[in-house]
Amino acid sequence: MPSHGKKYIEAAKKVDEDKLYPPSDAIKLLREISYTKFDPTIEIHIRTSVDPRHADQMVRGLAVLPAGTGKEVRVLAFAQGDKAREAEQAGATYVGAQDMVQKIEGGWLEFDVAVATPDMMGMVGKLGKILGRRGLMPNPKAGTISFEIGKVIKEVKAGRVEFRVDKTAVIHVPIGKLSFTDDQIATNLASLMDAVIRAKPSGVKGQYIQTIAMASSMSPSVRLDLQPTMALASAGA
Repeated sequence: MPSHGKKYIEAAKKVDEDKLYPPSDAIKLLREISYTKFDPTIEIHIRTSVDPRHADQMVRGLAVLPAGTGKEVRVLAFAQGDKAREAEQAGATYVGAQDMVQKIEGGWLEFDVAVATPDMMGMVGKLGKILGRRGLMPNPKAGTISFEIGKVIKEVKAGRVEFRVDKTAVIHVPIGKLSFTDDQIATNLASLMDAVIRAKPSGVKGQYIQTIAMASSMSPSVRLDLQPTMALASAGA
C-alpha cells in the first residue's frame, strides 16, 4: 500500500470514514484538512453501476461549471480563413492548420484542449496516435469538432469540462479550486451532477450512482451523502 506523509495522516484523522457528509459539510471539512501551500483543485469521484465494457453503458458527457474551473485553459484551434479569425476573437491560445499539425508531430503539446472545424479533420486525423492516448484529440462526442468554433472556445475557457467513465466504472472530474466560495463549489457540483444524471445510459438497471467522494489535491477524500448531493441537480435545474 502507498505510504502517506505525516500531514496527510493527521488530516485523515479528521475524516470519519463511516460518515456520509452533506456537500456543505464536506466543503468545510476539505478546507479544514487541506495542508498544501498552493490553491488545490477540488475533484469529484463518482462510482457508477455501469459496465464500461459494453458500448451501450458508456457514460460520457459535458458539464459547464458556472463558476469556472479556476484554471487558465490553453485552447488550440485547428481552423482556416474566417473560422481562424473567429477562433482568435473567441480567445483561442493557438490557431493554425498544417503548421500546427507539423508542430505536434515534432513533439509540441503545450495546450490543454484541442478544437477543430469539421473540414480540418482530414488533416488533424493523422495526429490520432499522438493526441488520442492523451485525451487531446478533437471529438464530436466531446463537442470539440464544430463549425461554431467560437462558441465552443468560449464555453471551454469559461468552464466547460468533459467527463467519462473509466475502466473501473468511476468518473473523475475537477470542479474548481478550494479558494472558491462555498456557493461557487456547490453550484459547480450541482451542474456536474445534473450532467452526469442526464448521461445515464438507458441500459443501466437499478441504482446508477453508487458512491460520490470529494477531495482536494493531496488531501484524503470525503464521502458525500447521495441524497442531498443528487438533490443539488434538481435544485439547480
